[in-house]
Amino acid sequence: MKLTELFKTKTVFSLEVFPPKNEMSGSEIIPTLEKLRGVSPDFISVTLGAGGTEHSKGTVEVADFIQNKLKIPAVAHVPGLYLTKKQVLNLLDQLAEVHVNNILALRGDYIADKKPAGDFCHANELVEFIKKERPGISIAGACYPDKHREAASFVEDITCLKRKIDSGSDHLITQLFFDNQTFYDFKEKAEIAGINVPIEAGIMPCTNKRQIERITKVSGVPIPQKYKKMLDKYQDNKEALKDAGIAYAVEQIVDLVSQGVDGIHLYTMNHAEVAQRIWDETKTVFKAASKSF
Repeated sequence: MKLTELFKTKTVFSLEVFPPKNEMSGSEIIPTLEKLRGVSPDFISVTLGAGGTEHSKGTVEVADFIQNKLKIPAVAHVPGLYLTKKQVLNLLDQLAEVHVNNILALRGDYIADKKPAGDFCHANELVEFIKKERPGISIAGACYPDKHREAASFVEDITCLKRKIDSGSDHLITQLFFDNQTFYDFKEKAEIAGINVPIEAGIMPCTNKRQIERITKVSGVPIPQKYKKMLDKYQDNKEALKDAGIAYAVEQIVDLVSQGVDGIHLYTMNHAEVAQRIWDETKTVFKAASKSF
């Protein structure tokens, strides 16, 4: 089933997890995934490091478990920057063997002192290649409400995004953001540019100040004053920061769903308890937003 079918009948709620970094920690993700099943996600995406092939086995194994054991649609990340065309096809074939036919096609981040493979310098090139070679695959793409940090302007960023859609991306998932108005402004720009595929809003609940500061520094996502005050106030109280972070995420989600967002993509950071608490606080909102015909 193509994931775009989900958006026709409901406000989608999906999750992101990352595979274990080594075999020793492989068993740790299974209980997390089993707990996430209780959140009733419409799909779960599985990350793959920018280096590509180094951790692809873990991504395929986790996607396999989600798709075939949990019976939840799995979406595998495919970053193209350090993959050759042959490696991409090999990865797609591995995923097809476990019946995973939904992917998130990404350029991927640059790695210091590592030379890109050269086949895919931009995400739209990867999307176009996959559409041609494996036309049955459903492809999601990434987008950036605060503008991609490498783009010179919003015009350039939206132009690149339109190329990604024209190449065959079926729906979009945004990078995290902490100010909903940023998302609404971005969506308006996208619509003006003729981008009319479903756009899921990416939400990351804060449970660790250092982690959030590291991620926002790398991604270029600004931290609003309201959010910064929350981080500073509770940085030395782990439980208080978690509660405040969950409350902030819930507030974002309720507003977005009320405003008719196509879907929410929750960056879980493999914290099943946090995802469950957010779902418990918002599930009636999602249910009320379901479309009836």
